[in-house]
Amino acid sequence: MNQSDLILLASVSFAFTFSLTYLLTLALVKTLPKKGSVVEDHHKQGKPKVAWPGGPAILFSLVIVESILYLIYGDLRILSIALVTIIAGSIGLIDDRMKFNRGIIKPGLLILASLPILLLRTYNFHPIFPIFGSVRLSIIYPLLVLLAVPIVSNATNMIDVLNGALSGFMVITTIPLIFALALRPDHAIMVAAIPLIASSLAFYIFHKHPSKIFPGDSGSLALGAMFCAIAIVGRVEIVAIIAILPAILNSFFILSSIKGFIEHRNIKTRPTILLPDSRLAASENPSAPATLVRMILIGGPLSEREVVSDIFKLSAFSAFLAVITTLVTWCV
Repeated sequence: MNQSDLILLASVSFAFTFSLTYLLTLALVKTLPKKGSVVEDHHKQGKPKVAWPGGPAILFSLVIVESILYLIYGDLRILSIALVTIIAGSIGLIDDRMKFNRGIIKPGLLILASLPILLLRTYNFHPIFPIFGSVRLSIIYPLLVLLAVPIVSNATNMIDVLNGALSGFMVITTIPLIFALALRPDHAIMVAAIPLIASSLAFYIFHKHPSKIFPGDSGSLALGAMFCAIAIVGRVEIVAIIAILPAILNSFFILSSIKGFIEHRNIKTRPTILLPDSRLAASENPSAPATLVRMILIGGPLSEREVVSDIFKLSAFSAFLAVITTLVTWCV
């Protein structure tokens, strides 16, 4: 495929995914409230009802476009990306509707989402490190793949706490991934990564403050799983880890402070307090979980927009470090 064809395919992939996600999300914004499928926005006065879940719009768009790209390229790696995404998104959709009561159930089920990569053998157990190059991890790497999807998916799920935080975060985080794939160069997977940023951007239009719709676990798990799958099959794992570091650290802080896996809806003490002036403040209760948002608020109360802006700044810094890592890895 020559360069002009590649640019055309990438552009069409972006435009089609963006349009499909936008239209489907718009339809859900209109129809879900009529069916009573709403949740409260706890970070606003009066706790207004917001349409939920918007994940099916994200999941359907991503799987459709990835399936088309698989038919074009015939690359099993793209097929594995699509399968990982649909399995993780489906688990999230089941959780949205049935509500897993035990926190360990969801991470346990997400191991299933890792299987397409292993069964189709679309991984390479020689991950590429900056300066050192590829390192042989033939025994441990399959185990790491098995754990990676649950870890990354839950990390993106846990950062989905404020209006626009998840969708905006995924837009920023995916940029260095596409940059790394372009430099390798791995054009097939680079094109396959473009729907992730396109779908996240389209959903952000409705998800940003004030949110008209929330993604639910079906959306957050699908986005995180797809990001992880792209990193593994595209052999840009180290770049991906650095890019998504704020979400990984946030999940680590939460799990270490609550001593295990607990569904966020079952956490009794909220990490933030809504003040009468609609600003958010960090909870002073020692039993409240340690979260990235709570740490941002340690310096004093902020509006929801300001907190999300700080999350985006951290994400942009991690993305910048990921780009530097990419340059050191493939240009030195």
